[in-house]
Order: sequence, then structure tokens, then C-alpha cells
Amino acid sequence: MTAIYILFIMVTIVIISFVYPSWRDKRILKRSFPSHWQAIVQRRLPFLQKLSEAEQKQLQDMIKLFVVKKNFYGCGGLEINDDIRVTIAAEACLLILNRNIGIYPTLRHILVYPHAFKVERQQHNPDGTVSLVNSGLLGESWDTSKVILSWDDVEHGIENFNDGHNVVLHEFSHQLDSESGSANGAPLLKKNSYQLWAKVLSKEFESLVKASEGHDKVVMDYYGATNPAEFFAVATEAFFEKPQQMSRKHPELYNEFKTYYCVDPLEWE
Repeated sequence: MTAIYILFIMVTIVIISFVYPSWRDKRILKRSFPSHWQAIVQRRLPFLQKLSEAEQKQLQDMIKLFVVKKNFYGCGGLEINDDIRVTIAAEACLLILNRNIGIYPTLRHILVYPHAFKVERQQHNPDGTVSLVNSGLLGESWDTSKVILSWDDVEHGIENFNDGHNVVLHEFSHQLDSESGSANGAPLLKKNSYQLWAKVLSKEFESLVKASEGHDKVVMDYYGATNPAEFFAVATEAFFEKPQQMSRKHPELYNEFKTYYCVDPLEWE
């Protein structure tokens, strides 16, 4: 009897673990998009009104799921409110629009500081020693479970949505990159050819490395020359914020990102 009871409990837990999330999502999606949330989106990201009606409805549904299912934490005295939640959710969900890959399924926690935050890291010195160094960060992505952001820099990124610098797009692109098992500039691809993706991004990465060494004028920030993972994140920022320059100067790269992200930011300008 005890064994049967234990088996019953285990089966029940399995059923609930599969059924409840789907039931909860349906309940969330049945709710109308709050008018004050819509006001936040229109004020913070007015270009989103240029999306098709279907895409706007899709984005609203994704924002509703994101806000309810992710845990937001205010750090350093910052108090979390709907402005913070909806603004971050809208930008994060823009990266997964039209892609049917889930709402960052393994992401659980979003920590938001009022300003740039400091972290202590180990630094390997040329003489072989290791020292602890304090670094100031605007944002950080930890595997696929946690994102840390500076609210000041989130606001700065949306106030000037054409300079190629956006901490939310940057850190959440790292989340997408990590879904393949490691952040290495090679995310999971559905529509792109892995061979062409590797060829184009490798070429563009090497080009940015050379440009950074020669201090040449470029579309993408030199930080993208750090490693392939940072190149993917920096290129994502440029794709969404500087589509004209990127499509003109780096047409192959732009086409790869247009296929990957399933949107064309040129249509929004």
C-alpha cells in the first residue's frame, strides 16, 4: 500500500508539473493588457507602434508572461515598479518576437541596481599571480538563470535607441547565446545555416578586431572584439539600433541576424 501511495504521489506531481504551467499561462493570456502598461511601452519604446497589429498583440502577450513568471529584485535601495518590469520585459521580448522559443524558459531572476554596480573578480597577471579587482558593470548575464542590470543604463539605452548601446538587448542576447550550452557567439539556430553563420560571424569578428587595433571608425562597438560571445551581443545591439548603418556596411551579417531574430528593424524606421 505504501509503495502504491508513493507512486500515486509521484505521478500526481509529474502531471501537475506539466499541466499547471500551461493552465497558468492560459489564465495570464486571457487577461487584457493593462492600459498603464501600454502607456509605459508607448512612452519608453514608441517605435514598437510600427510593428504590425499581430506583432504588437504577440509582444503584449509575451510581456504579460514575462512580468508574471520572472522574479524582479531591487538592489542597492531601488524599489521595483511596473515601469521597470514592463520596460525590461518589452525589450527582452523584442529579441524573441516571431520565434516561438518560449519566454526565456530557464531565466528565473532579474536583479536591478539603480546605477552601475561593482563586482569583485579574479585577474590573472602577466607574472602568473592572481589578484582581486573591482570592476564596474552596467549589466551581466549569469548562465541562463539570472540577469543583472543597472536601471540608469537601461533608461539611457532606450532614451537613445539609435546609438548601438543597449544593456537590455546586450545581456538578453547573452541569455539566448547560452541556450546552446555555453555563451560563445553560436546560439541555437532554427532558420540559419550553421555553416554560413560561422563563416559570416567569424569574418566579421576578425574584421572588428583589426578595426579596434587600428582605431578605425566602425558601426559596432569595439567591445565586440573581446571574444565571439561579446561580438554576438554587440552586433545584436547594432542590428536593432543601427539597422541602416549595419545593413549598408555589413549586409551579410545583417541578413544573418534578420533571419535569426525573425524581424527587420529597417521596417521600423
